[in-house]
Amino acid sequence: LNMSFFHFIRSAGAGALPLLALWLSQSGLHSAAAPDGAKIYRAQCASCHGRDGLGVKDEYADALHGDWSLEKLTRYIDKNMPEDAPGKCVGPDAAAVARYINDAFYSRAARARNHPARVELVHLTNRQMANTIADLLKTLAKPDAAPGKERGLRASYRPRTRKGGEERKEFERVDRQIHFDFGTNSPDAERLGLLGSRTNEFSISWRGSVLAEESGDYEFILKTPNGARLWINDDDTPIIDVTVASGAETEHKATLRLLGGRAYPLRLELSKAPRDKSAFVTLSWKPPHGVAQVIPARQLSPVRVSPTLVITTPFPPDDSSVGYERGVAVSKAWDEAATSAAIEAANHVVKNLDRFTDSKPGQTNRAVKVQAFAAQFVAAAFRRPLSAEQKNLYVTAQFKKTKKLEDAVKRVVLLALKSPQFLYLGLNANQPDDYEAASRLSFGLWDSLPDRELNRAAAQGTLHTTEQIQTQARRLLADARARAKMQYFLHHWLQMSHLENLTKDDKLFPGFTPEIIADLRTSLNLFLDDVVWTGGSDYRRLLLEDDLFVNNRLAKFYGVNTNATDDFVKVSLDPKERSGVLTHPYLLAAFSYQKSTSPIHRGVFLTRNIVGRALKPPPMAVAFKDADFAPTLTMREKIVELTRPQACQSCHSVINPLGFSLEHYDAVGRFRTRDGNRPVDAASDYTTDDGRTVRLTGARDVAEFAVGSEHAQNAFIEQLFHQVVKQPMLAYGIGVLDQLRQSFQASGCNMQQLLADIVTVSARQGMEAKVEMKK
Repeated sequence: LNMSFFHFIRSAGAGALPLLALWLSQSGLHSAAAPDGAKIYRAQCASCHGRDGLGVKDEYADALHGDWSLEKLTRYIDKNMPEDAPGKCVGPDAAAVARYINDAFYSRAARARNHPARVELVHLTNRQMANTIADLLKTLAKPDAAPGKERGLRASYRPRTRKGGEERKEFERVDRQIHFDFGTNSPDAERLGLLGSRTNEFSISWRGSVLAEESGDYEFILKTPNGARLWINDDDTPIIDVTVASGAETEHKATLRLLGGRAYPLRLELSKAPRDKSAFVTLSWKPPHGVAQVIPARQLSPVRVSPTLVITTPFPPDDSSVGYERGVAVSKAWDEAATSAAIEAANHVVKNLDRFTDSKPGQTNRAVKVQAFAAQFVAAAFRRPLSAEQKNLYVTAQFKKTKKLEDAVKRVVLLALKSPQFLYLGLNANQPDDYEAASRLSFGLWDSLPDRELNRAAAQGTLHTTEQIQTQARRLLADARARAKMQYFLHHWLQMSHLENLTKDDKLFPGFTPEIIADLRTSLNLFLDDVVWTGGSDYRRLLLEDDLFVNNRLAKFYGVNTNATDDFVKVSLDPKERSGVLTHPYLLAAFSYQKSTSPIHRGVFLTRNIVGRALKPPPMAVAFKDADFAPTLTMREKIVELTRPQACQSCHSVINPLGFSLEHYDAVGRFRTRDGNRPVDAASDYTTDDGRTVRLTGARDVAEFAVGSEHAQNAFIEQLFHQVVKQPMLAYGIGVLDQLRQSFQASGCNMQQLLADIVTVSARQGMEAKVEMKK
């Protein structure tokens, strides 16, 4: 029987090595023959990898950490190790070394045991700082009405009637955009009744809100020869004021910084005087990553909101060395920036003090109102009720030091915004309570502080159970700030935040203009928004959907038949040609050269972000130079030749098959069947992380493989966890990833539910023990 078993092992090859190791461990032979994996490692491996697998300088500097299965690790060692003498460590020796490495320091469980992760004390990131200061004053004011579904601005038209002329009444309507020509005898003027027998004087007022999707600088452009004033995010001071129009200068610009996921009040007043020869008006903007365009209707709401404080103080970059921003570094530059931001906020509060306190100078109870507001401000900044000691230190004492209310308020704001209770998250992590849970929820989903309702739930002690936390999480997800946070993550996942120059050779790709590039970014944003926030929020749709959002300009360039207008519409394309984000033209163009595709850039993106496999930095950088290859070669043939060396193949054996799967798309993302005069070959054999071989013939094969891969799902979940919580996942337990994935799969890969589950894990940390103690 034993001889037959050994014949079986010999014929089965390396794949049976773990089985052999298992048989040896259970047989009577192990006491004399079982190899000592630790001893073999120290003798043959430690000189390059270090005694504890942490690497050796000038040999193999990277730590031996990974997620290969024990079988794959055994197979790799048997075939390739030691590097200078392959074949020296094979069979049972390779199995023993693999088992020792995996258990000692390689596996996720071993790393968690050797270096336990912990929830770190962190300060607010730059994004959190801006959002928190913006929302701080909002939580103390009367809540704004939601923008609603109607789009456009509410317009009031006021024709002027001279004495003895016909009576013309003012009327209102909602205009989807501001882009009108009211010149003499123009259709717009006639239709609106702005022309009469005695005069063509009139004035128009547009009111509502402008909706910002992404954070950044927005340039507003007002074109008119008439008198006009434009207010945005400020009810008192217009950003453009041309009340007395010269008629010669018709374009006026102003730039504002806005935060994504918020609405800002907008008001535009236009007046046509008798001396004006013509009348027209256009309100455009140039958003971040965009080009100048008439503000689209989807970014306007007839519902008016109150202004938002947007801090303009620049901060030094956050630490992103672990793959997500976190507030761990404290420098002189950061401290100075925090002080400048606090001063900026204090000046804003004092300037608008009467509005915030609902008081006026000279009122007998003004001091009482102002001091009450100051106490509310500090409590909101600290994200919990003030103790008697805190109230005295941060509020009462400051009003005693000065007779001038405005100076006392400045002191209060500065002290609060430079306090650790404001600047740091997790100060109460060792003694978590409902207020700590509220902060973890709001910063997880909004990157900002809790709102009134969340604070009310904390005060009532109703943030203990999973059900209570999930109820609040679902409410927070309905807010536009959650959409902005999710969009921020998706941009990170798709590397959109690192994409700067998408321009192409205008001779090879005529018509691929900056306007097309801006339209493509909008198209991708609309696609992401549609998948995440409609239907079942199914992650698989991100990779498999054949929909594309296009306007007329994109439809014409990409040859899409549609009834699109200047706005975007969703069209379904051939599923053989389009597969979610993998084939969105914006990303295909981004991961390409100016004159050609780049299977390497595309393959690296698919490997790391879609399939979820880690890649080591290349041992040396090799630039691709198209001129070095024969012009008759296809791009695939050039890449095969470039990456043929064995030193390249350790990574490119994974990268290339994935990159080649997208060769049906040219450098601007158009589907093609030929590369020059040669047919496109997109087929390859891809070796999975567990050693299986998968045949890929195109983008959809990659997408279908990824949606069925636990490894790919794990990578997506872990990236989302880090962006939401800003802490290492292992700090919440070795089994958290498996629990989240199982729940994710059970929900039909619902991303909204995944977000709720992630913040629940964060909010519940430590609460179980507290509840048990209360019992």
